[in-house]
Formats: sequence, C-alpha cells, structure tokens
Amino acid sequence: MFDDCSREPMLDMYIFETSELIEQLERHILFCEEINNYTGDAINEIFRIMHTIKGSSAMMLFNNIASLAHSVEDLFSFLREKKPNIVDYCSLSDLLLQTVDFIKTEIKKIKEGHDVDGEIDGLITLISENLEKLKNENGMSGSVSEGGTDSEEQQQYYIGKQKQEICHNKSAYKATVFFEKECQMENIRAYIMVHNLREIVGELHYIPEDIIYNDDSVNQIREEGFRIFFKTDRSYEEIYKLFVETLFLDGIDLKKLDEYEEAEIFSQEKEIILSEDNPVVVPEINEETAEKAGDKYPSYTAAPQSMISVSVSKLDDLTDLVGEMVISEAMVTQNPDLKGLELENFNRAALQFRKITNELHDMVMSIRMVPLSTTFHRMRRVVRDMCRKLGKEVHLEIIGEETEVDKNIIEHITDPLMHLVRNAIDHGIESTEDRLGKGKPREGTIILEAKNAGNEVHIVIKDDGKGLNRDELLNKAKANNLLFKPEEEMTDKEIFSLIFLPGFSTSDGITEFSGRGVGMDVVTQNIEMIGGTISVDSTENEGTEITLKIPLTLAIIDGMNIRVGNSIYTLPTNSIIESFRPKQFDAIIDPDGNEMIMFRGECYQIVRIHKLYNVETEITQFHEGIMIMVESNGNMLCIFADELLGQQQVVVKSLPGYIQKIKKISGIAGCTLLGDGTISLIIDVAGLIDR
Repeated sequence: MFDDCSREPMLDMYIFETSELIEQLERHILFCEEINNYTGDAINEIFRIMHTIKGSSAMMLFNNIASLAHSVEDLFSFLREKKPNIVDYCSLSDLLLQTVDFIKTEIKKIKEGHDVDGEIDGLITLISENLEKLKNENGMSGSVSEGGTDSEEQQQYYIGKQKQEICHNKSAYKATVFFEKECQMENIRAYIMVHNLREIVGELHYIPEDIIYNDDSVNQIREEGFRIFFKTDRSYEEIYKLFVETLFLDGIDLKKLDEYEEAEIFSQEKEIILSEDNPVVVPEINEETAEKAGDKYPSYTAAPQSMISVSVSKLDDLTDLVGEMVISEAMVTQNPDLKGLELENFNRAALQFRKITNELHDMVMSIRMVPLSTTFHRMRRVVRDMCRKLGKEVHLEIIGEETEVDKNIIEHITDPLMHLVRNAIDHGIESTEDRLGKGKPREGTIILEAKNAGNEVHIVIKDDGKGLNRDELLNKAKANNLLFKPEEEMTDKEIFSLIFLPGFSTSDGITEFSGRGVGMDVVTQNIEMIGGTISVDSTENEGTEITLKIPLTLAIIDGMNIRVGNSIYTLPTNSIIESFRPKQFDAIIDPDGNEMIMFRGECYQIVRIHKLYNVETEITQFHEGIMIMVESNGNMLCIFADELLGQQQVVVKSLPGYIQKIKKISGIAGCTLLGDGTISLIIDVAGLIDR
C-alpha cells in the first residue's frame, strides 16, 4: 500500500486520465446513439475504457467507481463476445450516460477533497437487469460474461481483502513492458499494471521492485523495460489481452516459461536472475502478433507519443516568470539613464534580447493554448438531453473546433456556451409541429463555430429557429423599465441586446430551463470578466446569431502606451483603428452635452481621459494632443490623450484588491509595470463604450 506522499502524484494522474477517458466515453455514446447502433469498434473501445477505469479506481480504493465500471464491463463483455441481434440501443445509451454522470460527479468530489461516497446500488441493478434482458431476448439466458464473479467476491476484491490462491496447474510467464516515450510517471503506470494483474495471477515478482519510493525506477523502466514474472491459470490469450488494453503501452514481449526457467526464477524468494542468453525483444503490438497468440484481438496501434501532461499551475508559474522577464527586458532597454547615449553594441545586444524574449513569450503562450474541440463536443450532450426533455429534434453542427485559446479562457466560457446552447433550443428552435407548419425541416439546426480574428477568437452560436421579435422585446423592456435610451433612437442590435439585461426574460412561463429572468446577464458578466464581448443579431422566423469575441490570452498583450499629464495609460493594440491629430474646431456638442467629432463623414463620441479620471494636464485643446479611434463589438469612439509613447508588450495585472473594494473604476481592465518602473493603467475599451 502507498502513503499520502506517493498517493498524491498517483491521484493527479488518476483524475487526469479518468477525466479524459470519461470524455472519450461520452463522445462514443453520443455518436453511437446518433447512428442508432453500437459498432464492434465502439463496443471494444467502451469495454477497454471501463476496464481501465475499473482497475485504476480499485487501486485508488474508489470502490463505488470500480464496482460500477466492473458492472458496465460485464455488460459490454457480453455484447463483445455474444454479439446479440436484439439490442435496445436507446436504453443502453441512457444507462451509459447515467454512468458517465455518476463518475463525473465522483471525480469532482475527488478534486474538491470530499469523500467518494455516491450510491451505486440502484444503477448497478439497472445495468444487471439490462444484461439479463439482453440474454433473455436473444435466447442466451444463463450466459456468463467474461470475468464475471459473484457479487460477494467482487466486493471482497474491491476493498482489498480478496486472497490469492496458488494452484498447481498454473503456468509461469515473463512479460517485458515498454511504455510510450514521454508518457511520464512510468513507475506509477507500472504499479497500476501490477495491481490489475493481481486480480488474475498467483505468485508475482517484478523488476525494478521499488517502483513507488525509488525515483531511479523511472529511468530503469524507460531504459530496460518493466519486467514482470508471474504464475496464472489464465490462457496466454487472456493475459495478452490484459496487457494490450493498458494505456500508453508502446511494446510488450510476453513469454511462457519452461520448467527450467520457472524453477530458476520462482525458487528464489526475492532475487530474480535473468538469463543473459534471453535478451528482451520488444515487438510492435499489432494484429499479426496478437493472432500468433492463437486468437484475433482488436487491432492495437500505439500512436507516437509527442505530448506530455503538465500541471496548469506550473504553466501559470512559467507564464508569470516570462511576464517578469518581459518587464525586466523593458526596464533594461528603456532605462532612463541611457537616454542621449550612443551605445551601438548595447543596442545590438538589447535588440537580440528583445527578440529572444518575444520568441519565448510566444512559445509559452502557444503551450497554454488548447483547442476548443473538447468544450464544443460537450455541447452534444447538452443538445441530446434538452431534446429528450423538450421533445424537440435538433442537430448540432460544429465548425472550427481546432481553433485554440488560452486554457484559462476555456474555463470561463464553458458555462456561458452551455447556457447559450440551452437557450437556443428552449427559446429559439420551434416544436416539430410549428416547424412543419412554417415549411421548415422538422429537425432544427444549431451551428457552433469558432474562428480566429487577429488577437481574438470569435465563437458564433447560430440557430434556424423563430428568431427574436423586435416589438415584443421593446414592450417587455418598457414594462420592466429596462430601456436605457428612447426606443426611437435604438438600433436593432441594441434592441436585441436587451436579452442580456438582468431581469429580462422572453419566456411567458417558468420552466425547468427558463422564465426566471436570470442567466443571460450572467453569461455577459462571465464573458466581460475575461475581456470579451457578446452581441446578438436576429431575423424573425429565420433564426438568431450570437457572437462571442474573446481574447486569445489574458496574460500578456500588445499595448500602445499613451500619456495624459504625468500619468501613463495602455490601450490594447487590437482595439485601435487609427490615430490622428484633429483641428481646433473639429468638435461639436450634441443635444445631451456630449462632445462629438466628425471624421471622414462619420460622427464619433469623444472621451477625454483627463476629465474621466481627473488627471491634471496642460493639454486640453484638440490640436495640441492626439485622438485615438478605438473599436469594440462594432462600436467606436475617440479617446483624447496628450501623446502616443509607443507600442510595447505588457503583462496584465489585476488591480490590487484594496482598490477594487474601495472603488470600482469603470473603463480600467487592470494595470502593468513599464520599463522605467512606472505603473500604467490598462484601458478597457469595451467598458468605456458601454458607459
């Protein structure tokens, strides 16, 4: 058994790999449900996933997860071996998705440090009943599934009390296992393999012996392989199958020992002598080698392992260090003491330093980038469950799932996306009868699309439902006193955006999913929290399109520094359209007292930074300063400042907590430290426009 020190890395690996397996399992289920058939490949893959979860959960003493996985494994062992003709695929999917939800809940408890105590008896009973029903309907009553044992023995095994009995008719084997390169924690993977083997073998030895507490065991396993010697009454084929279903396996040499080799190895209690005449051979695992074992297994192809798992906290620390390096580079190259000096060699070295710093920053940012595919595919489950509960038919189309964003960004957009998809099904897509009456296809469509746009990613949620009714939205907003300007002055986009106001609801009644006036405003808050924006466009009876514009990363941005008096501010360069120096009399005053400026035939509102934040400056005339035109979500305004100082990569820091508690400063997204040690406030362009 292992103590808490050895359990921690194992627990991290268990959480990561089980979560990945559950995501894979859910995708398999939803695909099979869509085609209303569980193919042979899908059955084999689901069996392998549940077998892996069973073994690793039992080893970690998460007995309820292990027992549930074993129950599903028995069910799919029957499907795999007996290939029944009559299968209720709908009920099978429901059972599997209940299993997925249960394991997800338990994994969440593990992450939060709570006890894994979910009740499984009812679900296991449903699975057992489904298995018996399968047997009866296909005339196979009494069939015993592979690996099946009575429930008492199962429970004894999963709580670690089952005793192994060594029988005289057991054969001896030697297995040499190699894991994929860079899979990491090979010693813990070896421990899991040994734990799984103990279920079916008697006497067992392995080299290296101390695979948990000895760090050198990792290198030994990588160089020489993990060697296991054991006795079992199971066939060569069964043993081989157990090994090839191991995750991250790169190669295996499984050999049945003759009497002399068996005596040489198992006659000694701890010291195991390996014959120099018997070198280890590591063949590729494929169908050909499996068939030589006397049976045909599912093909196993080990893809080249070119990726490793890294803790997000370590990436955060690395990003912080790179951020400090960016600041240090600016402090060196922009040091005020260097002004006026001609330092050719220094400037050349500083240029190289800046180049390396920029490349390092870009590399670290790319490491943090992850594709949206996992997040997008989670929405398939949302669509499936909503359609079941609302009796609607909806097809989800995913475009651009390979688009990448920062890991921390993904964590903030998953819940908003889920809410928007639910809202599209509940409010947007009509019932089947209504759609047919309008001449639309009976099945509604929701398109989930992601695409890169400079330093932003645009995520579009589009449906072909009933759309938004402009007049209805206005009437509801007036009834609840939610209009922020005269209705005759509001554009269609502004009217459609009313759905994001707190307390606004387009539903006439309260249901499980809507009608309470909460949700859409929370979506807006979550998106704005990460510096993003949200907009909506709609055509009645044709559909609605909601666009999220989110930054690629939150850590380091390209900024343009501007001066106002003695204060420095930073504008994100992706928000800047252009800058210009206006003439003295270009400004006009609108009826509400706002300053406006005509530029290229268009009228834009002016924001004077020195007035907004009460900054003392001598430059108050437009022709003396600079005007910077900025844009957010299709809206533009002009910011008036004293001068442009230049472009620079800046590290985004949140405002100190004590400042945020005392006063919320509108239009400020955070702060940064400049090269000369000056603190610059980062302007939130979207916040300024919303004012």
